[in-house]
Amino acid sequence: MGRRAQLISVVVVAIAATFMANLDLWIVNVALVGMQRSLGGSLADLSWVLNAYAVTLAALLIPAGRLGDRFGHRRVFLGGIAVFTIASLVCAVAPSVPVLVVARAVQAAGAAALLPTSLALLLGAVDAGRRMTATRGWSAAGGLAAVAGPLLGGLLVDLSWRWVFVVNLPVGVLAWVLGRRALAHDRGRADEPVPDLLGSVLLVVGMGALTGALVQAPTWGWTDPRTIGVLVVAVAGTLMFVLRCRHHPAPLLELSLLRVRRFATANVAMVLFSVSFGIMLLSNSLWCQDVWHYSPLQTGLAMAPGPAMVPIATALTTRLVHRLGPAPVAVLGSLFLAVSQLWRVLVAGPEPSYLHDLLPSMLASGIGVGLALGTLIAAGVTALPEGRSGTGSAFLNSGRQVGSALGIAVLVTLLGPVSGNVHGYLAGWAVGAVFAVGAAIASLGVGRNTARATADRPALPLVEEPARRPRVRGA
Repeated sequence: MGRRAQLISVVVVAIAATFMANLDLWIVNVALVGMQRSLGGSLADLSWVLNAYAVTLAALLIPAGRLGDRFGHRRVFLGGIAVFTIASLVCAVAPSVPVLVVARAVQAAGAAALLPTSLALLLGAVDAGRRMTATRGWSAAGGLAAVAGPLLGGLLVDLSWRWVFVVNLPVGVLAWVLGRRALAHDRGRADEPVPDLLGSVLLVVGMGALTGALVQAPTWGWTDPRTIGVLVVAVAGTLMFVLRCRHHPAPLLELSLLRVRRFATANVAMVLFSVSFGIMLLSNSLWCQDVWHYSPLQTGLAMAPGPAMVPIATALTTRLVHRLGPAPVAVLGSLFLAVSQLWRVLVAGPEPSYLHDLLPSMLASGIGVGLALGTLIAAGVTALPEGRSGTGSAFLNSGRQVGSALGIAVLVTLLGPVSGNVHGYLAGWAVGAVFAVGAAIASLGVGRNTARATADRPALPLVEEPARRPRVRGA
């Protein structure tokens, strides 16, 4: 295989795998009602189909990236694709909700392995001068998945909800076969410490128990011994996780990074924003099918304008951040998300009114996500030494997944077991708006001048070495 053909193959494999993993963050929301009708179970039970993926992905993103550094990105990437594809097959044939939830957690483990290593392999295959373009292309795959997710989900769920997982199979198999041929062998770094996998388990236990308590409390009761017991597990797991991070030589999260004020503030804003975003995304999908009785395809079409606005707004952020600084842009994006949900509180009703009700809300939320998410990640990462950029990005993205899982749990708590609970939806949007306003307030601390923020990066100890560039076969 010639160098040019091999480079094209690497790009195709990395972007296809990234698109596939990101698609599952969007496509499954539209399928949730179909799953409930087919498999039974309450909304609280089905919410674990989303939360098992989000919590597991949050816990494993950082250790998977470090395992790639130690044992080789190619090996971890191909293993991640294999796990994700096999788990997708199990999801597609799952006979019950518990089997589906477990398969979704395994699927997230595969996604955690392939996402960070796909970028490392892509950057290792291109020349230094093209790495920024390659990174943008890799990021654009996530944006394209956001745009395609609702519409593709609607089309597939009209056939069967199982097709939202079947669609992963040909992509996964082709990416794995082509990846084995095209991806360069890299030896990894023997001096890279093995990440704290027990810390990942504690994070899953803590966050899983917290979301579980929120989801089950309306059914069990807040004072029920089961609810209290699960909350105790959540607190204990979280405390043990924090202690583990403080004392382990290779912690899952380097808590010392939170001493950098701009980075800490960006993380707080990211979690608050993601709680609001999780509420918004699931509530709109459920509302269309549960209250307006839209078909899955109608639901996907109705939701598509929001994700379509994300890449458009994202493209504007570079100029806005350069002119205004990251804080005003992140604040503006958070306020757009708040307005999108307040609008629904004010105008939503059980009679369908798409142009007056849902469409303005979806457009505003898409603008908000496009303005805020990338800005908060960039502001947080640029506050750290350059050698910690990868860790900082993983830290922020883990917070994003945890926030989204908490948002879904809060919404399910407010909706309760009653179908078509209009008041529950209104309360959910109001709470989502409050979290978005909280994100706007927190975003005030991420800085107004990006040039100064970069110049003032602190010199933290133990700066990571840059990843070695693997050889490309056929060069």
